[in-house]
Amino acid sequence: MVNQNKTLDQIYDLFAVRIIVNTVKDCYAVLGIVHDMYKPVPGRFKDYIAMPKPNMYQSLHNTLIGPTGEPFEVQIRTWDMHRTSEYGIAAHWKYKEGRGGETTQNREEEKLSWLRQILEWQKDLSDNKEFMTTLKSDLDIFNDSVYAFTPQGKVIPLPNGSTPIDFAYSIHSAVGNKMVGARVNNKIVTFDYKIQNGDIVEIITSQNSRGPSRDWLSLVKSSTARTKINQWFKKEFKEENIVKGKELIISDSKKKGYSFSDLSKSEWIEIVVNKFGFRDWDALCAAVGHGGVKEGQVSNRLIEEYLKEERKSQTAVDYLKKLEEKTNAKPSKRSDSGVVVKGIGDVSVRFSRCCNPVPGDEIIGFVTRGRGVSIHRTDCANIINLTEDDRNRLLEAEWEMSAGKEGIGPKFSFQAEIRLLCADRNNIILDLSRVLSEENLPVKSFNARSTKDLLSIVNIVLEITSKDQLEKVCVHLKNVKGVEDIERVSS
Repeated sequence: MVNQNKTLDQIYDLFAVRIIVNTVKDCYAVLGIVHDMYKPVPGRFKDYIAMPKPNMYQSLHNTLIGPTGEPFEVQIRTWDMHRTSEYGIAAHWKYKEGRGGETTQNREEEKLSWLRQILEWQKDLSDNKEFMTTLKSDLDIFNDSVYAFTPQGKVIPLPNGSTPIDFAYSIHSAVGNKMVGARVNNKIVTFDYKIQNGDIVEIITSQNSRGPSRDWLSLVKSSTARTKINQWFKKEFKEENIVKGKELIISDSKKKGYSFSDLSKSEWIEIVVNKFGFRDWDALCAAVGHGGVKEGQVSNRLIEEYLKEERKSQTAVDYLKKLEEKTNAKPSKRSDSGVVVKGIGDVSVRFSRCCNPVPGDEIIGFVTRGRGVSIHRTDCANIINLTEDDRNRLLEAEWEMSAGKEGIGPKFSFQAEIRLLCADRNNIILDLSRVLSEENLPVKSFNARSTKDLLSIVNIVLEITSKDQLEKVCVHLKNVKGVEDIERVSS
């Protein structure tokens, strides 16, 4: 109801009756009897016997009005149709072997044609994801269908919104590949014409046709047509697609600052090929060449494997030297961050949020993977609990002499968090705010909560320039009536 935006009074199959008979003739005979007894609802009759669903489902569906005015649905089918509905298209495997002669054999062949189509897709498609997408689309039996006719009267079921291109490929791939035009109800139509129920469609072919156009992929509705068009391009231009795909991958790698020769290690290529679900490297390149996979996806995966290998063998000093060369950073007397990492120039430095170091704290540098050097307090819990291997990535660091002094400006402002333990009294928040206002310090965060012990815990994040400034404001806050303790928040 939610998916189809219907109300309860629009649901006609709350009550349903299923009638199973022996022959198709009996189905229509029962339909006449039912119509004689109850009044049918206009527009609710569906004949899936004459026009089966794409998954070979067959039955007569009709909605009738009962004696008390309640609508109910009637389904009429043969036992043969019932087995197909309940157990699938392969339910009749050898069920009537030797009993129906050629007629039974033809019917069984028709029922298994869809299964053969799936097996053909699996064999032809080298991309596993593409195969699963195609299969899921074809298994969606809830899509509305339209039924068109060939000039010979054969019924062709198609997804709603299908075009003459879908119709051509549903007949045979050779018909679609040689298609040059179409007539619907004896009138020439364009390729983007939407087929309606009952249309008689005639496909015009030519031996001089150059094959399908890539534009057709945006016009077709059925997964069958899309798969066959893609397959034609893959087979027709396989070598060209491989070459084009390799060129695109090499070019994209070069744009990102990497040489493809550094990325084309055999084990990395094997990982990437398996990741995308292809049989080999040529199949992946061909997919890139015809647009099935973006070259950026492939190059990014290769770069990711390259960086993994590089990080395993790279020391902290190696990384920093490479970073310095890459940014052309020259060691200078003054750092842009206010921190000097000993032995290294002005590399990318960031202050860790776990301990929020400020000028005056004892600090240490830690070489991160891909984000420069992070600065921590020496008493930070994350630094104290480092493993032996990670301790090799520690570097000595210190504040510049000018950091935190007057005249430096807002460039060297830092955030620090303090926690106050206070008596839970009226106006204590007002008193604390007054002290912070007198100190003229930017307050980035102010959070207070009460405990069961009639105490208040207040967390304040301040923007300061030095440790001395933080200690000064803590002294003033400690003098507020009711403040019992102040501590600096660390990790």
